[in-house]
Amino acid sequence: MAHAVLIILDGIGVGGAPDAAAYGDAGSDTLGNTARAVGGLALPVLGRLGLGNLHAVEGVPPVDGPRAGYGRLTEISAGKDSTTGHWELMGLVTEQPLPTYPDGFPDEVIDAFVTATGYGVLGNVAASGTEIIQRLGDEHVATGKLIVYTSADSVFQIAAHQEVVPLPQLYRVCEIAREMLVPPHQVSRVIARPFIGTSGDYRRTPHRHDYSVRPPAELVLDAVQEHGVTTVAIGKINDLFAGQGIDTHVGSKGNVEGMEQLADQYRIADGSPKLLLVNLVDFDMLWGHRNDPLGMQGGLEQFDAWLARFLDQMRSGDLLLITADHGNDPTTPSTDHSREQVPLLAYLAGGPPGRDLGTRETFADVGATIADYFGASPPAHGTSVWDLVRGAAAPQE
Repeated sequence: MAHAVLIILDGIGVGGAPDAAAYGDAGSDTLGNTARAVGGLALPVLGRLGLGNLHAVEGVPPVDGPRAGYGRLTEISAGKDSTTGHWELMGLVTEQPLPTYPDGFPDEVIDAFVTATGYGVLGNVAASGTEIIQRLGDEHVATGKLIVYTSADSVFQIAAHQEVVPLPQLYRVCEIAREMLVPPHQVSRVIARPFIGTSGDYRRTPHRHDYSVRPPAELVLDAVQEHGVTTVAIGKINDLFAGQGIDTHVGSKGNVEGMEQLADQYRIADGSPKLLLVNLVDFDMLWGHRNDPLGMQGGLEQFDAWLARFLDQMRSGDLLLITADHGNDPTTPSTDHSREQVPLLAYLAGGPPGRDLGTRETFADVGATIADYFGASPPAHGTSVWDLVRGAAAPQE
């Protein structure tokens, strides 16, 4: 039985969201601006799949006869958070934006947190995670108070030194916060942000953990499970869906480990149908949020080299979808997510040459395609491109 693979390049937008200006993101173009900033990207494998056909990327020209269907997805959910982006990819549209706190959390939230956890609080501002631990790390170590902060996204982040607050305790504190943050303060994610080091040299560790709000409705993941498909989530995918619709979770601390885990899970996939999902978080966490176009370039080129090997091992009839959940342009003054369209590459091993899939109306077309591929019930939102990918329908005009 055939398998499907979904790779989410966290934060790799392709500009052009119709409502970008409403989010303060006019001109953001993560992939295009990164390529221009570094003098071009060397992405021959993605180029052969059709990346240069769907977007202008310096160093990645359009090709004749791309190997994958290529297009771009437009988000219709309110927001530009990882959670809303992933939910929409799986067919669930968020009508009302999840709350954000550009001026910090109100007193009633912080007071309830202090009462529930027994810890004092430092910070309570919107800030860069790497900056705030340098600024407040010494006071945290001296007092044991937790560093609480947010960003432009709907997040309640808790930073603590691992020698002051051991990981199990930090995770437990985050679980308490997740339980207490109910409407109207039901943020998208509570995030554990452990760090190590000494004064002047505090460094975040790879032991971040996200506690997402539970999806309010069924996902394509649930539908394919009900159809007999085993779902395997690698990296932070499981966190973003709060475990809903996931049979097996495989941890990953970054892109390299995520790619290795995906290759391993694909290699051992047996005859029963499987959906493998991976989020490659470093594009967002390490390079987008830190305005590092050179790091973004290195990560993209590393992924491209790995992808060549992965494509070589794919079995005929298996489907690979490559997309993203939002933008995070490292060339703009902002260090936050950007409201962008995202790429879609749909490769069918052993299938026909790729076609132009056009500009899709919703991220949910990914979920609709996965459901169609497995013969599962379609989501409420989204239109499948499966017939286009397998050559059973005429290309879009």
